Amino acid sequence: MHLYLYVLFFSILIPFVLSFDRKVRFYRMWKSIFPSLVIVGSVYVIADIFFVRYGIWGFNPAYHVNLVIFGLPLEEWLFFIVIPYASIFIHFVFVSYFPNLMLSNTFVRILSGILILILLTVIILNYEKTYTLFNFGLLILALMVALFDKTRILNRFYITFLVILIPFFIVNAILTGTFIPGEVVWYNDSEILGIRLLTVPVEDTGYTFSLILLNLLMINRIQKMWKPVKR
Repeated sequence: MHLYLYVLFFSILIPFVLSFDRKVRFYRMWKSIFPSLVIVGSVYVIADIFFVRYGIWGFNPAYHVNLVIFGLPLEEWLFFIVIPYASIFIHFVFVSYFPNLMLSNTFVRILSGILILILLTVIILNYEKTYTLFNFGLLILALMVALFDKTRILNRFYITFLVILIPFFIVNAILTGTFIPGEVVWYNDSEILGIRLLTVPVEDTGYTFSLILLNLLMINRIQKMWKPVKR
């Protein structure tokens, strides 16, 4: 049963169809989005290959196709295109329909500072857990980059991420075994904190946050490159 492939298909179906919505016109951003997905996704893919090679996590062959590249099933490669695309779509739809809804700079700085301190504390106390170290370390980096970004992406993303969390938990719960016998993706318990929401490791929330945030920051950079230079 190719459950992983089915999950990805239904995750991208609605965002792709609605990309042509007249108000959002998400398709016009493709020339910035797809390069970003490749650039940012490459970082996570490299880490993914490392995780699989050293048994930090792995994939149940009963739920994915037989095509495996560098230890990763085809669906895992597609994951870094499909899930960020769908999440970025949700973000921009929300921004299009609620353009004035954003957090203040002061609140964002305070919230980000608190999160960074918490994440640093967790890392120091659990430095031997590779998956925790990678996810929370990369999340700290993403937050710091975003705080120095003048486009105020975090001011909106903190809000839109709460919306993104809904489909994220549905998808990730399926992949980690909440609704199925066994799991599509398994985790080495010695490499994570062991705190799970349903069957989803808490680290995956940080994983998703940094993956989408870094893509949004990269998309913004690429969009600036496409703008004509004023003379």
